[in-house]
Amino acid sequence: MVKKPVKTTREAPAKREAESRTKAAEAAVAASDGGVRPAVVVVGADKGGVGKTTIARAVLDFLSLNDIHARAFDTETPRGTLYRFHPDETMIVDLTEPADQMKIIDTLNTSKAKVSVIDVRAGGLSPALEALDEIGFFDAVKNGEFRFVLLHVIGPSIASLEEIAEIAPYVADANYFMVKNHVNDTTFFEWDPQTHAKYFEDVVTSGEITIPKLGELAYEQVELSGAPFSTFIANQDSQGEPAEHSFVLRGYVRTWLARVADEFERVGLLDLLGEKRR
Repeated sequence: MVKKPVKTTREAPAKREAESRTKAAEAAVAASDGGVRPAVVVVGADKGGVGKTTIARAVLDFLSLNDIHARAFDTETPRGTLYRFHPDETMIVDLTEPADQMKIIDTLNTSKAKVSVIDVRAGGLSPALEALDEIGFFDAVKNGEFRFVLLHVIGPSIASLEEIAEIAPYVADANYFMVKNHVNDTTFFEWDPQTHAKYFEDVVTSGEITIPKLGELAYEQVELSGAPFSTFIANQDSQGEPAEHSFVLRGYVRTWLARVADEFERVGLLDLLGEKRR
């Protein structure tokens, strides 16, 4: 069973685990009846430069390759980086503005896409979670109306660990994953027991996701193409037209994306989103 984060002000772990089992059983019944609860995947960090948009792009590719229709929201206004690579399914929004919150939350049940991926701008994770809390989104998650997955992309510095304490109050009913992104050859330190206890005493993660390194030249060529990773692998440009990308670089990107998919499968991302491989 996937562990869920807890707040010190909420019920004891044993009671919450019992409730979690009950919710899982209810979700299974709902799924057997053909009903799928909308799912929201938030990808973010309060620290910039950790590669969160790369993770959001990889999630969208992973879902697409599994024939799952997803939509995305890019909160890097006015020009979104995620939007550049996935313009057809991405809308640029300001998650702190009620009008844009309505575009996301009010349409969760009516959208054909039952998975919504939100790429939170650098420095905007805590404000975004606070805004979602204020409108009652997390209460709805707790009541089983929506599924919620938080991919917290952390950097190698202690500053990233300090973010954990700030977002802990908002992830009690989330499937909360810490993501270590090695795509640009970032080196992470190992946490000693004392450090781990300090920053993780109020939150329990659902697991840790490690994104492997992608060679600089291959990554650069995908960036220049402005196309999704899977489109680059298929030797197409951003418009879906035949391209002349390097066979070697496409091979590196193919291998990298497969390893990322293995990580998502290892943590059971499709199950958490209420989707099964078709």
